[in-house]
Amino acid sequence: MDSVFTRFPLRLQEAIVSRLGWSTLRPVQELAGQALLDGKNAIILAPTAGGKTEAAMFPMLARLIEREPAGVGLLYIAPLRALLNNQAERLGTYTNMVGLRRFLWHGDIKDSQKRRFLKEPTDVLMTTPESLEVMLLSPRVPHPILFRDVRALIVDEVHALAGTDRGAHLLSVCERLVRHTTHDVQRIGLSATVGNPAAILSWLQGTSRRPGCVIDPPHTPSPKDLRICLRPTIGAIARDASRLAVGQKSLFFCQSRALTEAIAEHLRGHGIDVFVHHSSVSLEGRTAAEARFQHGTNTSIVCTSTLELGLDVGDLDLVLQANAPATVASFLQRLGRTGRRAGQRANTTFFCEHPEAVLHAMALVELARKGWVESIPSQTRCWPVLVQQLLALTLQFGAISQERCWTCLTVVPDFSGISRDEFDGLITHLLTTGFLARANGLLAMGDRAEQVFGRQHFLELYAVFSSPQLYTIKTETGYVVGSLEQAFVDKLSEELSAFLLGGQAWLVEQVNHQERTVIVALAPRGMTPSWSGFTPQLLSFEVCQQLADLLQSDGTLPYLDRPSHEALAAFRHELGRLLRRPEPHLQMGPGQGLWWTFAGGQINHTLKYGLQIQHRWKVVTDNFRLRVEGDGLTFTTLCQAINAMRVQTFWDDPAHQEGVLARLPAYRLSKFQGALPERYALEMIHNYLLDIPGTRRWLHRSNTPEGEHAC
Repeated sequence: MDSVFTRFPLRLQEAIVSRLGWSTLRPVQELAGQALLDGKNAIILAPTAGGKTEAAMFPMLARLIEREPAGVGLLYIAPLRALLNNQAERLGTYTNMVGLRRFLWHGDIKDSQKRRFLKEPTDVLMTTPESLEVMLLSPRVPHPILFRDVRALIVDEVHALAGTDRGAHLLSVCERLVRHTTHDVQRIGLSATVGNPAAILSWLQGTSRRPGCVIDPPHTPSPKDLRICLRPTIGAIARDASRLAVGQKSLFFCQSRALTEAIAEHLRGHGIDVFVHHSSVSLEGRTAAEARFQHGTNTSIVCTSTLELGLDVGDLDLVLQANAPATVASFLQRLGRTGRRAGQRANTTFFCEHPEAVLHAMALVELARKGWVESIPSQTRCWPVLVQQLLALTLQFGAISQERCWTCLTVVPDFSGISRDEFDGLITHLLTTGFLARANGLLAMGDRAEQVFGRQHFLELYAVFSSPQLYTIKTETGYVVGSLEQAFVDKLSEELSAFLLGGQAWLVEQVNHQERTVIVALAPRGMTPSWSGFTPQLLSFEVCQQLADLLQSDGTLPYLDRPSHEALAAFRHELGRLLRRPEPHLQMGPGQGLWWTFAGGQINHTLKYGLQIQHRWKVVTDNFRLRVEGDGLTFTTLCQAINAMRVQTFWDDPAHQEGVLARLPAYRLSKFQGALPERYALEMIHNYLLDIPGTRRWLHRSNTPEGEHAC
C-alpha cells in the first residue's frame, strides 16, 4: 500500500517536508491517515508524544484544503484549558503552514478576541466542552451559521471523558451542535492505552453512521527502569528523591494537593529548582512553572494529576511518584512521559510512605507487565447530566417542548438506559419542585433553577463538575480541627483510617455524610497515618486480586529496594498462608472477624451491606477486607451469612434491595443531584459505591465445593 502521504494535497506534503522537516510518518499516522481519509470515525491510541495529534490533524487539514469550509470546519475539543493552551502553538503551526487558521476559545480568552473570531471565523476551533455549550447558549454567537459546515470533531484525551459526567455532557453538546450541519460529522478520539477502545469508539460515534475503527499499531516492548522504595517519612522521600533529581528534569506525581505541597517544601533546599502544579495553584502560577520547566536543566515540578494528561513540558529525564496512583492507566500515562529521546529508557521511581503503598505499587507494575490496563466504564443512566441538559435546553431556546427535549437527548448513549416513562416522571418532578416551569405548554427555566444555578450568568449551569464539598473535622468535644474535601473523606474508614491535619495524626471514629462531619480522636502513638488500613483510593477488583496473588507467591521482584522487600516478606508471612487456603479467608478473634477478600472497594462495600441487612453487625470495610463485630458473631454465623449472599435470589429480593438503599451514605456526587427524585439520587450513589453484578460473580467464583471448607 502506498504511503498515506501521497494522498495528502501537494500543499500539505510540501509543508510537512519543508516546514517540519519530516521525511517519514509514524505507523500510527499512516494507519490513522488511511482510515480518516476514507471517512471513518476512529479512536487513535498512542502514548503521550506518540504522534496522535498529527495522526488526526493532517488528514483533517487535507480535507479542509480540498474544500475550505464556510465557517468552522473542524472542532478540536480537550478536557482542560491548559491542554488547549499547550496545543495552541502546535495546531497554529500546522494550520498556518497550509494557509488555514485556528482559534482558541475558552474562559480565559478576551471578549474582544472572541468578537473578532465571530466576525471572521477560522477553519479550526479549539475549545472545551463547557465553552462549546456557552457558545450554543449565548445569543451573541450565531451558532447555526457558525457551525453549519462542521465536518469533523477531534476529542483529545477522550479516555479522560468517556464514562464520566463530563463525557455525557460533551456528547450531549456535540449532538446538539451537529443538528446545525447537514454533514455526518466525523468523530475522532485521541487516547492513551485503554482496555476497551472499541467501546469508547461506539460511545463517541453517537448518531454518526460512518464506519468506525480503532487505530492501535503494534508496539515493540522497550526496557523500563522501575524502582519501588519504602521511605517512612516525607523528609526521607525528599532527601532520596533529590539525589536522583539533581541535574535532571523530573515530574514528581502525588495523590493529593496536601502531599504535593509537603513534598515540594521538603525538596527545596536540596539544590533543585522546585515548582508546584495542582488545581489550587493559579493559572499564572501553573503556566509559569510549565514555561520555566521547559527551559530548565535542574528542575522538578511536584504535581497532582494536572500534568498526567498530555501537556507537553519538554524533554523529561525522570518520573517520580509518591505512593501510587489508583490505576494502571495512570501509571502508564505517567511512565510514558519519559523514554522519548534516543537512548533514554522510560522510568518511574515510586517513593512509598508506608508498606501498604509498596504493595499497591507492585500490583500496578505487575499488571502493566502483563499488558493489562483498565477498561473505561460505560453508563446509560446519567441522571445529573440529563437534568443539566434539560435546563440548558430551556436556556438556549427560552421555552421548548417536552417532546423536543426527548428527541435531542435520547440519542446520547449516556441516557440510553432511561425509559420514556422515567424521563416524563423526571420532568413532572422538576416541574413540581420549581426547577422547570410551563409556559404556553412548553418547558421553561423554573424559579428554583434560576436561584440555584443562575448566579454569574448561569456559570454554575455550564460546568457539570461540582465544586468540592467540604466536611468539618472535629473531636467528640466539638473542637474543630479543620475541613477536608469529600473526595478525601470518601476514602476513610471508621476506626481504621488515620490522617494528618494541622500537624497532628487523627484517627477516624465516625463519618456522618448527612451532616458532612468527621469525628476524630488523636491517633495512638506509633500509628502510621494511612487510609483504610492500606491505600487511599477505591481500588479495582483486578488491582486487589493482583495484590493477593503477590502475597501468595514466593517470587522475588527485582525492582524493590531492601525495605520494600522486607515489607513484602512481612505481609507474606502474615497473610500468605491464609490466602492459599480455600475461601472465604477468615480470621476470627474475640467478638470480631476479619474477612480478607481482596475484591476491591465496590465489591467490599456491596458485601458490607449484604451482611448488615442480615444481622445488626457493625461492618467496616476497605479495598481488601471487611471487619465484622456484633452480637452473635461466630465463625459459623459469619459463614452462614456469606453463604446466604451466594444464593442467586438474595440480591433480587425487593426487601434486601430496599435494605441496601436505606443504608447508603448521603454522598453529594453532583451539584444537580438535589434536583432529582430521591430514588434516582440513591441510584447514583448505589452505582458509585456498589457493584452487585461483580459481587455475584466473585461470590460464585469463591464458592468452594461442599466439604472442602467449614463454610
